[in-house]
Amino acid sequence: MKELWTMWKNTRMITMTALTAAIFAALLIPFKGIPIIPGITEFRPAQIIATTFPIFFGPAGAWGVAIGNLIGDFFGTLGPGSFFGFFGNLFEGYVIYKIWQALKKEPTIKSGGDLFHYVLAVILSGATCAMIIAWGLEVLGMFPFAVLGTIITLNNVIVPIFLGPPLILLLYPRIKKWDLIWTDVMDPEDISTVKSPALGLALMWIGGLGGLIVGLLLSTGLYGAKLAGFGVGHTGTGVILGLIPFIVVFLASALAFPSKGE
Repeated sequence: MKELWTMWKNTRMITMTALTAAIFAALLIPFKGIPIIPGITEFRPAQIIATTFPIFFGPAGAWGVAIGNLIGDFFGTLGPGSFFGFFGNLFEGYVIYKIWQALKKEPTIKSGGDLFHYVLAVILSGATCAMIIAWGLEVLGMFPFAVLGTIITLNNVIVPIFLGPPLILLLYPRIKKWDLIWTDVMDPEDISTVKSPALGLALMWIGGLGGLIVGLLLSTGLYGAKLAGFGVGHTGTGVILGLIPFIVVFLASALAFPSKGE
């Protein structure tokens, strides 16, 4: 995750963070009046930004989505869960740009293979975000994992899968022309340099999607929560403890990705 920190010494990366945060928040706020779970989450077409801007802007896109989500929370959903919402959205963007970096692809969609990889990246990033936030609110005793795990995943995946590719195709030529692709903006030495992308991707899938699936199984099996159910129901330590290894595995994936040019 080296570039998540080193990017802050680059003025253009900071500018792209602010731009992403502003656009993401601007698209979130109007839909705060369409809650799915009042005070927690709402219909979020803004998630299209969370799966496109990190492809272009890398860590700046990831930080921008996290900051934009926190800004949006001030308009109706700010609470203890906002802490986990910040990091859930940060790692949603992180997953997107890391997959593209590991595959050494241009930040656009030129073929059926690119589209397939984009869909997989959206699914994994949405699942990872849902896992982190749902686990956090389980820790806080606010909602059972199964409630938020399913709702957030669907909210994060459906719109970006259908609308993300056209937006990428529309923006890529302009962003490329303006020399704003993050791997061109940052110095190579400021980007993480470990050499096992296959291992990194495997750990990311196990930690992110695996964690979500196990959390749903534990929540529905041990505690009788219903998928996407709106009742608060019961929360349990089994879900909290059971997901810690998956969170550790996901974080460990950061040690196994290539840098630009490797």
